Amino acid sequence: MADAQPERRARDYEEEMSDSEGHTPNDSKNSANGLSLPVPATDRYGFLGGRQFTDPEEDKRVPPEILRKREIKWLDMFENWEKWMSKRFKKVKDRCRKGIPPAVRARAWQYLCGGKFQMELNPGKYEEYLRQTGDPKNLDDITKDLHRQFPNHEMFLSKGGYGQTDLFCVLKAYTLHNPQDGYCQAQAPIAAVLLMHMPAEQAFWCLVAICDKYVTGYFSPGLEAIQLDGEVLFGLVKKTSPAIYKHLKKQSVDPIMYMTEWFMCLFTRNLSWGCVLRLWDIFFCEGVKVLFRTALLVLRTVLGTSEKLAECPSFYETLEKLRLRQMPPELLDEEYITREALRINLTDRDMAREHQKQILRRRSTKEKGGKSDKKKKT
Repeated sequence: MADAQPERRARDYEEEMSDSEGHTPNDSKNSANGLSLPVPATDRYGFLGGRQFTDPEEDKRVPPEILRKREIKWLDMFENWEKWMSKRFKKVKDRCRKGIPPAVRARAWQYLCGGKFQMELNPGKYEEYLRQTGDPKNLDDITKDLHRQFPNHEMFLSKGGYGQTDLFCVLKAYTLHNPQDGYCQAQAPIAAVLLMHMPAEQAFWCLVAICDKYVTGYFSPGLEAIQLDGEVLFGLVKKTSPAIYKHLKKQSVDPIMYMTEWFMCLFTRNLSWGCVLRLWDIFFCEGVKVLFRTALLVLRTVLGTSEKLAECPSFYETLEKLRLRQMPPELLDEEYITREALRINLTDRDMAREHQKQILRRRSTKEKGGKSDKKKKT
């Protein structure tokens, strides 16, 4: 792989992210006549419109009596968390897969990822980061991106509002916590989702946990970790969906072209909001394997039949399908995504084996490239 390739692809990714949600809704005041305009109603997640807006008629929420029983079970687990995680983890996993009740979701995420315990071990650290100056370039980049994060959500639609202010603080703090990686644009939607559910300090420590424990190296310069996971995904596609693999291989559709946003933003820009939350519930419990399962399911749903492959005769049609601009109906259904993704036979051992295989393949490619360069010099 050429040395310039990661940087070029990182640049392309930054441009695509800039275009994906680059418009902010009109202010609630009419600039022409100063009259107040009616504020549209939000859905149950706080969205006023856009692709994340959830139609009330499609509400498939769990009945209140069942939801309350689940809440009580989670509250009991919080009281004895270490015991549950060490001795009854399978039950915790099952309850995450059913969907964490909204009333306890924020607390559950903090317990599952360890953000709560990191915050307790570092009292005052977040405020300390906020008092520091920060790198001017990072701060400028963060400021430019604030209006792009879920501009149709009630928290983030106002410039200088509390949502954008908290988002700036969380992202700034992370650049000081991890100056080696600094700021990456894909961190912003993740931090924004966390802020929809919890206060800024708690969101910060959850972001730290996500970056350190779940998607290690994803936001480092050069995007090497995400490229490697793209190759791992492609290897898993070859194993689980040979026809799709051959189609993508024939058309030279590189995984980095379609899975970068999926993985780096944890699908927040791609799936319906109910699906995003259900995916995150499982992700915080089971880790990055959930992203691979979801990606394999998306590929099967979009390209999984001969008819669907026939609709993509060239590189451009295939890539357009994988960018999910037109969402297949199945991918709007959180029960479908959860059920079918979990049915995919993908074990930790499969993941580790494919990961090691791709590392060795990369190493071999570099060694061959090095020998070739030496021959040219001689």
